[in-house]
Amino acid sequence: MLTGLVVTSRITHATPAAFSAHVAWRNEENKIAEQQIGYNPLGRTVDLMFGGGICEFLPNSTESSCRQDSRDLLAEAKEHFGWTVKLSRDEFDAFNPNDVSLPLMALFAPSHMDYELDRDPITQPSLKDMTEKALITLNAASQKQGKGFFLMVEGSRIDMASHSNDPATHFYDIWEYQQTVNAVLKFVEDHPDTVLISTSDHETGGLTIGRQVTDEYPEYKWEPKVISRVRNSSEVLARAWDAAAQQDQVDYLIDEIISKGLGITDPSDKEIDRLVDWKKTSKDMLALEYMLGDMVSRRAEIGWTTHGHTAVDVNLYASGKGSESLRGSHENTDINKFIVDYLDLDLDRITEELNKRIALSLSQL
Repeated sequence: MLTGLVVTSRITHATPAAFSAHVAWRNEENKIAEQQIGYNPLGRTVDLMFGGGICEFLPNSTESSCRQDSRDLLAEAKEHFGWTVKLSRDEFDAFNPNDVSLPLMALFAPSHMDYELDRDPITQPSLKDMTEKALITLNAASQKQGKGFFLMVEGSRIDMASHSNDPATHFYDIWEYQQTVNAVLKFVEDHPDTVLISTSDHETGGLTIGRQVTDEYPEYKWEPKVISRVRNSSEVLARAWDAAAQQDQVDYLIDEIISKGLGITDPSDKEIDRLVDWKKTSKDMLALEYMLGDMVSRRAEIGWTTHGHTAVDVNLYASGKGSESLRGSHENTDINKFIVDYLDLDLDRITEELNKRIALSLSQL
């Protein structure tokens, strides 16, 4: 069976790593990259990878590398495991998904790909773009090889926007994910022997609407138009404010960051002072992102309970062959059981083989 991963995070980030590597800690991304290209205890297990995270594959002599060693994993991937490598939007658009050599990776950013709100379509494809091309590629290859395929798609940065309590960025990444789900649903309709499962591993941020923003009894409303006026993520705007020159910085803050970036025309003196004080004293980038996001959230009357994860139930959607068994409420492990049964996997046998190979590898050190 062919396996594909499509994400907007680094391809070595936690979720894609869970489907492609066996390491002790999620932050061992250098090692995860090694396993993804083929240095896996079980051998190469991934056939297609689209996303960000080029830095994990470049030698530390390269400026944009985040490796701790001098290994060039892109070169090793090509030489030792036969990977086809694409590193730009132009190269991605140019290849024919019906006739491309697997394994195939296409990486578009040193670290995470840009939020949908900030994305330049000339340099980075959308989640929907990547997913549609992955489906065609894997389907064509699976038909030639007489195998099925498994594709994991993650709208990775939805979670990250929630960690920052950035409502507009959160919305646009969710909207792009919805367009991606629609594209996959169309594929399932055209291929009735396929199943789609869509869910989350957790909720982040504790988002609510109808936030109380005054001491008076709250109005039962929220203001979506506030979201529509935002032009950049708090992440991008925080970097811009951090890099702003000292001269005329208040004018720049009001005109470029607040008015153009956040779409806010009525900043309070207190809000402006907080942002100016940050530039003089703090330099905590996350704190700045939180401040910018809160300016939008308050005006939209959107509330958040945390910058972390919550225990809120998440939605589960499924369509296609056998999806009826996923109706209703389920424990998260039920999703795993469904996939295992659907693909007729013997996890006990695979785990036994994995442990044997790891033990053999350790004995040879």
